[in-house]
This record gives sequence, C-alpha cells and structure tokens, in this order.
Amino acid sequence: MPGKTGEAPSSARLSASDRIALVAGGGQLPQQVAASLARSGHVPFVIEIAGEDETADRFSTYPHVTLPLERFPDFIALLKKNSATHVVMAGNVARRPSPWRMRWGIRLFRLLARFVVPLARGDNQLLKAVVDLVEDNGIKVVGAHEIVPDLLAASGPMTKTMPLASDRKDIEAALQAARAIGELDIGQAAIAIGGRAIALEGIEGTDGLLERVKELRGHGRLAGKTRGVLVKCAKPGQELRADLPTIGLATVEAAHQAGLAGIGVESGRSFILDHDRTMERADALGIFVIGLRREAE
Repeated sequence: MPGKTGEAPSSARLSASDRIALVAGGGQLPQQVAASLARSGHVPFVIEIAGEDETADRFSTYPHVTLPLERFPDFIALLKKNSATHVVMAGNVARRPSPWRMRWGIRLFRLLARFVVPLARGDNQLLKAVVDLVEDNGIKVVGAHEIVPDLLAASGPMTKTMPLASDRKDIEAALQAARAIGELDIGQAAIAIGGRAIALEGIEGTDGLLERVKELRGHGRLAGKTRGVLVKCAKPGQELRADLPTIGLATVEAAHQAGLAGIGVESGRSFILDHDRTMERADALGIFVIGLRREAE
C-alpha cells in the first residue's frame, strides 16, 4: 500500500479534486516537488518552514505562507483553512523549535503530551509523530518519492566512473555503519576509509560529516590512506514519507574535497537531485556513484 513505512511506492494516486499542501524545508527537493505537482494539475499550497532556506521567492508562483517552527500548533488549523486533503513533506529541517519563542496556548498544551517524547528522541520518531498527527486529522500524508519517483536512485553504477575492487570493502563497511546508526535514529550516512568506518553522521548532517572528514585527512591514523566511500541509506523502520536520504551536486563536490573515491546510496529509497549534472560532475572529478540494494527489514 502506498505510504506504508518500509515501502517506497512509485507514484501517488491523486484525483482532480485533491488539494495538496507542500511543507517545504531547505534544499532543492521542495521546489522540484512543487513543480511536479503543478505539471500534474495540482498546484500546491506551500507552507515554507521559516529559516530553512535563504533562496528568495522560491515559491513566489504558488500560493504560500511562511511558518516558523515555533508556530507548529497552528499547523493543522492552517491545513484545514486551506482545504488540504493531502500533505507532502520535503526538504531539510535543521533545527527544533525553541520553547522560549513558542506561543503558549490551548493548542500547544494539547500537543505537548503527544510530542514531548518524540522531541527528546531522533528525527525519525519526531517525523512519525507529525505524520500521525496529520492523518489523525483526516489528511493523507504522501511521500515526496511518490510525487517525483524519477528522482530516486537506480540500482547499480550511475556514473561512468566505476569503483575499484578495493572500494568494495569501504562500501560494505560504510553501509554497515550507516545502518547501525540508523537503527539508533542518529543519522543516515557513514564514511569508510581503508576498509573500516571512520566517521558517522550526527546532527550536523551529511555536509558536516564530509567537512569533518576533510579535516581528518591530516590525522595520523589516516596518514597515507587514500580513497574512501560515503554511504547514505534510509534508517531501518524509517518513515519513508519524510526525510529520505538525498545527494546532489554539493554532495559530490564535498566528497571530492574530503578525498573520497565514491558515494553509495540506497536504490529506490534515496533522492538524487539534478541527476544528470550530478553524475557528469562526479565523472569529471573521478568519483563513482552507485545505487545499493537494501536488505529486507
């Protein structure tokens, strides 16, 4: 069934009367989702999360509002006011709401019991709570991958540049580490060099992970070691309707600067933004990109 945790449906089934709200975080993905919806005849109502993207007027052609995280208690009322039948969540959300900036009122107190535990845990638990809240109010949550399935990673090599035999150990080590931290709801990515994991994604995200590895290249324990692989995969039991792993041009550039030889992503459950340009740039830098099949959960 579309939208079920653990599955990645190929496309959403929307009727002409459906009204789609797009909750937009940072990055390019929300804009691509909005454009795809508009092409299909479903011009979205965009709720842009304040402070997550500095691109000016990126949703100026769509009906839209900006919502600070601290006004989350108004979220459901906003969806109902705009007659939303479906919600799509796309893009990065780097921070959590500040309790000191929140409007304390009856709506917030009603949500506290529901969100106090997820807020103290990892992103996946919080996203599951948000999805449940939306659907408990009679609004269906649709995954971004159901709107733009063409952005999902294919299985196998996606670049002309191919991994060496020696890279396979790094791919396997990084994949194992990424799954381990995903099980703990910590992050989605890991980097392996010399056949062992040397860095794990934390709350700083993939960009921060790659910057850290760039700095670690001068560390004595990595001296003389070359190549290395970044692997990103969905967390075991991930709420797939939100926060699928994503790479793009910036990821490729950062991986090159970190001295890595390649990137592995989980096929069918990872987004590749601006696919053709990303693969062309990876080839130009001598970096391979490969889609990895997932194991059954």
